[in-house]
Amino acid sequence: MTSSIFPARGSKSEIETGSGLQPKFDENGLICAVVTDHASGELLMVGYMNDEALRRTIETGEAWYWSRSRQEYWKKGGTSGQVQKVQEILTDCDQDAIWLKVTVEGNGATCHVGYNSCFFRKIVLDDAGKPVLEHSGGERVYDPKDVYGK
Repeated sequence: MTSSIFPARGSKSEIETGSGLQPKFDENGLICAVVTDHASGELLMVGYMNDEALRRTIETGEAWYWSRSRQEYWKKGGTSGQVQKVQEILTDCDQDAIWLKVTVEGNGATCHVGYNSCFFRKIVLDDAGKPVLEHSGGERVYDPKDVYGK
């Protein structure tokens, strides 16, 4: 792995209001990345980046993540063609979260199960007061079997 391009974290003032990028990675070396559509503002997905994935994203202008389940890097759209072209990268005041504003290539969908956004279900209470999921995100944009062969 390449050594970090990010400096050690400085004072609270430097982190919260300074101009130096000093991301705070968690105990697993990850930082949460929230992804929205640049034009519409729609929430598309949430992923995780480690130091290298954030570096790759900054340097290439395309979104890279660290897959916690596969324990490997993945460039969003590498298989599907739904490459996320980064238009803007923001961080919060504590620098412990990243916000990517992207345009999505290919069919424009982000979710690997075929929807435009990974957030296509909402939590509601059924008649018995039990929390359940209700579809709320439109129709599928594509069939994942056609893209991933699964």
